[in-house]
Amino acid sequence: MLDVIWLVPALPLVGFLTILLLGRRLGEPGAGYIAAAAVLGSFLVTVGAFFDLLSMDEHHREHVSVLFSWVPVSSLQIDMALLADPLSITMALFVTGIGFLIHLFAIGYMHGDPKFPKFFLYLNLFVLSMLMLVLGENLLVTFLGWEGVGACSYFLISFWHTRESAATAGKKAFVTNRIGDWGVMLAMFLGFQAVGSVSYSALNGAAESGALASSTATGIALLLFVGAAGKSAQLPLYLWLPDAMEGPTPVSALIHAATMVTAGVFLMTRMNPVIAASADYAPQIIAWVGALTALFAATIAVAQHDIKKVLAYSTVSQLGYMFLAVGTGAYVAAVFHMVTHAFFKALMFLGSGSVIHGMHHEQDMRRMGALRTVMPITAGTFIVGWLAIAGVPPFAGFWSKDEILLFTLASSPVLYVIGLVTAVLTAFYMTRQVVMVFFGEARWESHADDHGAHGEFRPHESPPIMLVPLVVLAGLSMVGGVIQLPSFGIIPDGWRHRLEDWLHPVVEPGEAVIKGTGAYDAKSWLALLAIACAALGIAAAIAVYAKGRAKPFEPELLARGWRYDEAISAFMGGPGRRAFDAVARFDSQVVDGAVTGTATGVRSVAERLRRGQTGFVRNYSAVVVAGVLGVLIWFVIIRGVL
Repeated sequence: MLDVIWLVPALPLVGFLTILLLGRRLGEPGAGYIAAAAVLGSFLVTVGAFFDLLSMDEHHREHVSVLFSWVPVSSLQIDMALLADPLSITMALFVTGIGFLIHLFAIGYMHGDPKFPKFFLYLNLFVLSMLMLVLGENLLVTFLGWEGVGACSYFLISFWHTRESAATAGKKAFVTNRIGDWGVMLAMFLGFQAVGSVSYSALNGAAESGALASSTATGIALLLFVGAAGKSAQLPLYLWLPDAMEGPTPVSALIHAATMVTAGVFLMTRMNPVIAASADYAPQIIAWVGALTALFAATIAVAQHDIKKVLAYSTVSQLGYMFLAVGTGAYVAAVFHMVTHAFFKALMFLGSGSVIHGMHHEQDMRRMGALRTVMPITAGTFIVGWLAIAGVPPFAGFWSKDEILLFTLASSPVLYVIGLVTAVLTAFYMTRQVVMVFFGEARWESHADDHGAHGEFRPHESPPIMLVPLVVLAGLSMVGGVIQLPSFGIIPDGWRHRLEDWLHPVVEPGEAVIKGTGAYDAKSWLALLAIACAALGIAAAIAVYAKGRAKPFEPELLARGWRYDEAISAFMGGPGRRAFDAVARFDSQVVDGAVTGTATGVRSVAERLRRGQTGFVRNYSAVVVAGVLGVLIWFVIIRGVL
């Protein structure tokens, strides 16, 4: 399968072109089935490539497929090439696998939408772009996919563009991501200037061999982190992701939980040798930004009432955990949490979509409650996702989050405390959501008239095509941790550190070594502490929202996201706009004025000189005679030659 790895992005491309040409004829649900089949085909090819790599020796698990010469310009020679190695295949597996499940869910969720074929057209284009991003052999191919997922994000977030909020959210996502893209482009320019190539093998090889100066490696690492912060919603560029919930729920699951937002973590992991060769403060910046983002977003999530907004801020927080792992050299843990997060967060986003579907598009959790009685499958699977993200063993999220905290303690006790506090808040706000939506009193009955049901409103369970993906993702959220079980005495040797062994050739240069440290020796006690923190958060939320033993703490400041978004909007609409207007005036009056003035001066001189060009031979002869006389006068009279 490695020889036909190009089929992985090619199949979604075929699906995209098919729907583009025949979408109206295919209609509903034909367009959805074509799109889902294309992604399923990519998944099967990726599985085959995975087993091909698995059969190879660890140090030879890499295959480059050159499709054609893309940019042959002098010394800049860039191929359209795909790289199949443990990291890219891991990413492609969950992009296509979870992508297929989300496509199936969307067939039921988008039922009756007049733009049904167009929605799946965009979904296939997104999967194509994401696969080019993770399979790219060089930064430029990755950047092609990087820009593709950004454009598709705009299309899908603003899919229901007749709603002003959706159109605004799409533009916000597009503009914010452009800031991050600036960082990626500068990193490419700097890498090419230093190495003469944008190939990952050349850049990482130069970093490993010491041929890349520390200052240059630091510049590349921090510029790439700017791009990663934009795409993966880290401070200060996180603010586009909560508004992105204006898109259809399958979009939230596919783009903003399982795939696109993990692109930044993937890129930093891919470039781990460069980060390892950079100055010490570069990974520290990454770790601190990740930790502060995780804590910041978690505090906001505790006061949200929109079912999808809670999950959106939760996603920002969990991405912060991944960057905390990257900054502390825990690249395997970062990828591990990326995979488990894709399982349980896609599950919960699709679960929220099932709730919204069953509640006739209601998203306010204050109008829900007791839905487990009318939506038992949705409730059961959502609860599995809740236990996974809360860090309850043996669910997948416990293992990946615990490994990140272990590496964090070995690096910085302060960051470890921030991670623990964030874990408590995560368990708290996710329990709060589960209680408000699925337990307690049925508050939706009092809002029947709001839906035009005249007292007959009743939520309903989703159709099977929407429930099957939930059940599969719930299963993965329960057992997903087996891919990277720790070295506890009760775990057989053959089941330990499988993901670490698989990713070892890729992450070896940057992976931190913590064996022999106090944190590693105390890992069993740290695991018990993490469990206690999860239990504390769950118990506190149950006491407040289920038992009513304390008044909910939901300050307006947290509900409004610490007013960070408002501050940015106020700046951009006030001083920012005036500054931009001043720059525009300087450009038009000074820069353009200088250029225009120079052109005007040249034209004026040329007009005067042109008057001497009459076209008459006698005039030119007179000039020649005058020139000859001038030369004679110079040599005879002035120089005294004769």
